[in-house]
Amino acid sequence: MRPDPRLLALLLVFALAVAAAAQPVEYTLTFPAPQERWMQVEVRFPASPGEALEMRMSRSSPGRYATHEFGKNLYALEARGGDGRRLDVTTVRPDVWRVTPTDASVTVSYRLFGDRVDGTYFAVDETHAHINAPAVYLWAPALAVHESRVSLVAPDGLSWRAYTQLFPVTGDAGPGEVFSAPNLQYLMDSPIEFSDAHVRSFQVPAREGGPAATIRVVVHHLGTEAQVAAFAADIEKLVLAQRDVFGELPAFDAGTYTFLMDYLPWARGDGMEHRNSTVCTLPVGFDNGHQRHLGTVSHEFFHIWNVERIRPASLEPFDYTQANMTEALWLAEGFTSYYGELTLRRAGLTDDARWLNAASMYANEALNAPGVRLRSAVEMSRLAPFVDAAVYVDRTNWENTYLSYYMHGASIALGLDLTLRTRSDGQVTLDDYMRVLWREFGVVPGSAPGYVGRPYTMDDLRAALATASGDAAFAAEFFDRHVEGREPLDFPALFEAAGLSFSPRTKEPYVGYVSIETVAGRPTVASTTFAGTPVYDAGLHRDAEIVSLGGRPVRDQAEWDAIVGRATPGATLDLVFVSRGRERRATLDVTGNPRRTLVPLERTGGTTSERQRTLRDAWMDGVAVTTPRP
Repeated sequence: MRPDPRLLALLLVFALAVAAAAQPVEYTLTFPAPQERWMQVEVRFPASPGEALEMRMSRSSPGRYATHEFGKNLYALEARGGDGRRLDVTTVRPDVWRVTPTDASVTVSYRLFGDRVDGTYFAVDETHAHINAPAVYLWAPALAVHESRVSLVAPDGLSWRAYTQLFPVTGDAGPGEVFSAPNLQYLMDSPIEFSDAHVRSFQVPAREGGPAATIRVVVHHLGTEAQVAAFAADIEKLVLAQRDVFGELPAFDAGTYTFLMDYLPWARGDGMEHRNSTVCTLPVGFDNGHQRHLGTVSHEFFHIWNVERIRPASLEPFDYTQANMTEALWLAEGFTSYYGELTLRRAGLTDDARWLNAASMYANEALNAPGVRLRSAVEMSRLAPFVDAAVYVDRTNWENTYLSYYMHGASIALGLDLTLRTRSDGQVTLDDYMRVLWREFGVVPGSAPGYVGRPYTMDDLRAALATASGDAAFAAEFFDRHVEGREPLDFPALFEAAGLSFSPRTKEPYVGYVSIETVAGRPTVASTTFAGTPVYDAGLHRDAEIVSLGGRPVRDQAEWDAIVGRATPGATLDLVFVSRGRERRATLDVTGNPRRTLVPLERTGGTTSERQRTLRDAWMDGVAVTTPRP
């Protein structure tokens, strides 16, 4: 019997679809003219003949919440079929293209300009290629579950090596170095440093049943191997201190975690977390030591637990086509900021003074920032698409309506840690809360690398605090008042319980912060003044030209500061200024500085009890008090 041609056609289509599904998306990155700051990208997509293929450049990037429109730096795009014939490409939107394949593959080539070394963008020059995946790869939504392969070919005459959390591909896989990602999510979360970097590594042994790991420190800089060796030794101390918070390291997907670091004069200060790696950048090297670099390192490494694996459901999976909003950055970023500083102290890499300065800053912002009276920590988190490296040209009033979720969240972490320790005589700590989150959400395996097995909701966070504290009513009240509500914590009382004085600077004259710049020869207010301060209440706002203060002419910032500095709290100062072309007069009431200073009680002449000293030491050293205090 002669077979039905329609059946044969269906079988052929099915066979092609199966074959296409087994084919990876293949990228080849070459560098014909790195000194001109562009890279050549060629990507081969498996395809079905006659079925339109949509291709995109990302608009956002993991760990960033605003849009960045990476398609703006792509040019010279063209497509060819498997037979080499050129195909028409339709521009659907500035970041979306469509092509109709004539056979089982489409090869697209394009150039990509990049000249910003940080955690978000792409850069290439004669010394390296610094690759953030969403800024580089054209991708097809229909192929999101396909494996991707990335081949990197160094410029002629250069011996660059590639460092990345992508999985190495061995054998005759293609030109240069070849790596793979099991799916689009993992590919987009995997940065690459391609250079002659200095590399150090160390082993972290298994502990408490958790996995062992290899930690790589990859540094592209203008310094020496010895500097990197000293830096890596301190990073090892930090890694162990942070492991103590959770009791174990995560199971890295290839058993290795990689720090990708660019410390170059032309870099920007930044840090960006990824599942098995991080990018850290600064425009300074190690000539004056590496202390300045450790803060970003600490923050980003803590993210391997908090946000990479303990992850909010609102970010899972990440959407590369738009801004990503979440209500949980007060925890994901704020708690990470808190532990970033605290674990430096616990690792012996900073002293008590630096830690108390950080704690003081968190508490002072929570008590004094005008925005905390208008928005909760949850509401601040939802604003990330507007503030997280977002670009706009119009002015905002953020100084009075917003407090960064980094700072707001760090203050909540600080207050919750001290509250838990105080109410339990030191036996329950914020570390216990983080361990509950880790057990319930962090160690749950995902369906594939790049995905989180059980992301959390706000209700989950409440329930976890109830578990850690053993008190559901306390957990509910804490969230209602301090996380989803706008009530600040009682920091003076919490610090006192830890043997610390948090005293207002009542003798220091204060009228509110004013930044003055000279514009067209006139002393001009350069930034928004803060609501609730004497200068704000007097009507002094941005762009005002200051004429005199306290009967004395003001020509610059130094003269303003000197006049205020000579005043006494309780006094008044006459202010003359010009606002929008109109001269205005006001009277400033000089007050004491509302910001407080945090020091051990002993330094103020006070005395501390054994209970206070024990709680303070345990808090900074990272231990729980196992014996109840009388």
